Amino acid sequence: MNTPPASPDRDAQDAANWSAVEEATELLHEERYREALVELRSVIEADPKNPYAYYFLGIALFEIGELEAARDAYQATLKLAPTYLGARVGLAHVLRMTGDVRAAIREGLAALSQAPGDGDALHAVGVAYHARGDESAAIKYLEAFLQTNPELEVAFEARTLLVGLKGDPPPGD
Repeated sequence: MNTPPASPDRDAQDAANWSAVEEATELLHEERYREALVELRSVIEADPKNPYAYYFLGIALFEIGELEAARDAYQATLKLAPTYLGARVGLAHVLRMTGDVRAAIREGLAALSQAPGDGDALHAVGVAYHARGDESAAIKYLEAFLQTNPELEVAFEARTLLVGLKGDPPPGD
């Protein structure tokens, strides 16, 4: 991947973009999603080229159940920052949840090509393959996901899904 070298101007812009969304990220951590939406929309109005604003807008919209709008926010993020891994993984999940499983797999695999072995990307691909009904691929990616030592809650969900797919508990349980 050819990534342009970092420059002081780009670093300063990235810092400014991040600074602009700090209040909104605090609201998201506090699960104050609607307040975060208002803040993020203000950030976007002031700077429509801030990829962090669109990314966190996607998260806030996802959390309140506005999946199509979350999809659009993640897509806007990727137009501004094509290598934003979190946005690509978020987009994969939203696409799966809105029924576009083929696109979800494509986005998840793109995330994995960008960051091989990334746990979040492995999980997104695994659940997308499950949604498509491809049990062997789902098992492959979910087992690889569990090897990344994910957080307890999502690991439990993946193990439960694997039990359903395989019919027996995964090794080590």
